[in-house]
Amino acid sequence: MQDEDFMRRAIELAEKGRFSVRPNPLVGCVLVRDGKIIAEGWHDHLGGLHAEQMAIADAESRGVETQGSVAYVTLEPCNHFGRTPPCSEALMWAGVKKVIIGVADPNPTVRGGGVEALSKEGIEIEIGVLEKECHDQMSGFMHWCEHRRPQVLLKAATDNNGRIDGDPGKPAVRFSTKESLDLVHEIRRDSMAIIVGVNTVIRDDPKLTVRGKGKSTTDITPKRVIIDPNNRIPMDCHLMAVPDAETYLINAKRYDTSNDNSHVNRIVLPSENGEIDVEKILDCLGDLEVQTLLVEGGLETWKRFLEYKLVDSAHLCISDVELDAQNEDYFYKSHLEDAGLVLKEEIKLGNDTITKWERGE
Repeated sequence: MQDEDFMRRAIELAEKGRFSVRPNPLVGCVLVRDGKIIAEGWHDHLGGLHAEQMAIADAESRGVETQGSVAYVTLEPCNHFGRTPPCSEALMWAGVKKVIIGVADPNPTVRGGGVEALSKEGIEIEIGVLEKECHDQMSGFMHWCEHRRPQVLLKAATDNNGRIDGDPGKPAVRFSTKESLDLVHEIRRDSMAIIVGVNTVIRDDPKLTVRGKGKSTTDITPKRVIIDPNNRIPMDCHLMAVPDAETYLINAKRYDTSNDNSHVNRIVLPSENGEIDVEKILDCLGDLEVQTLLVEGGLETWKRFLEYKLVDSAHLCISDVELDAQNEDYFYKSHLEDAGLVLKEEIKLGNDTITKWERGE
């Protein structure tokens, strides 16, 4: 096996923590001696052992000697005390002779510190093996470290004419297929927060929770965020009444909170012409360590994020149905193209067509 093979195995291990470690990054580690893996580890849950520490513990539990081994780790080892001691010290204690790193850690609390500490102890360092693959696996974390804002994914659904809703005088109609709805819950599960405008809440009374067979009790629940400048949200809606996720209202001024349940938080941001600057919203969510944000609706919210070119990727679901409506609420591929997004993939889910978009270079 070669260096890339060992790093690829570390990436596979890191994936085991996808829904349970945020805001920490996904990290995997293998210890190798004489061309063979002798121990494996990954960051399994928030507050638990980091990947390097788990790999060392794995070796210890089986009586395997780590002295003189080579560590392959997808992210630069930390060198600070957080919820756990520094991984750099754990690797020194284990007596590894070399550390091969997928990607350097851009987080200011680490940035080069792990490499420096290990090098001072005479441990050989190599950085950049499968660097792109390691970076892409933790892209939300990397984006947040660089911009201190979440990476933004927009999710939209339309009928075959681009309509997003039926007759506003009638109850809202769900027109996407079950397969498409399952995909929505997969995307929600992989998001740290879900945001909608208050009109969506008034119209649909959504739960904005993760449902489906893939959900685990170890998953970290996404935050729910509602843009509501003028406090129009119904107090009896699901988001306000049911404490199944931490919920944030973005208001333009202070309102009476005496009737709010304990899971509801209010953030006051200034407005202009009745609208709150979406860039300020992203800054605020970044301060809350939200690294990935799913923009679910509605039409005006999608358009505002796209207008300011704040969308990094998008999923557009086009259903093979035609809604009966007299409104002008349309959303087209051209809205994504005008915002600098490029079509990357198109798939079929039942009778729905899912197009996947990413920001152009």
